[in-house]
Amino acid sequence: MSEGFVTLEAGKGFKVAPVSRAELNEITEHFIDLEKRAIRDAIIHGDDDWESHVVSAHHRLSIIEKLPWTDRMERHSDWVERHREFHESLVSACQGPWLLRLRGLMFDQLDRYRFLTKRTPEGLGRKKFEEHRQIMDATLARDSKEAERLIEFHIRDTSDRVGGLL
Repeated sequence: MSEGFVTLEAGKGFKVAPVSRAELNEITEHFIDLEKRAIRDAIIHGDDDWESHVVSAHHRLSIIEKLPWTDRMERHSDWVERHREFHESLVSACQGPWLLRLRGLMFDQLDRYRFLTKRTPEGLGRKKFEEHRQIMDATLARDSKEAERLIEFHIRDTSDRVGGLL
């Protein structure tokens, strides 16, 4: 299943699905809603192992995020994997399998757009590194309101920057 990544044109085959500001806005709003619900539930149900997983995933991501931009771009595929791992660790204690499935679909869709920020010098760099640390800290403090506020800002800021490139 293409999940919106490709389109089929009769007689021409498949091509990469187009991107648009309207689609980005819709995906962003759905993702924010799902992510906030998932992180709230994870904070309620998370245990010590969950907290350790969040810390470990953040550490692995921070190793790459601390690198100079050119070195970081050489390890971009590692960053993509570790970025996903970090965000998934935050919600991994969520008890809603369908919520996690839908959230994962929206994460994948936003990844298509997030990649556009890599075309700009220095991308989102150090700013996002700090945001990731703040989100982790609020999550580990079990402050769901702050974690939700930070995650919404994090997602919306990235989407706003991408929207400026469309």
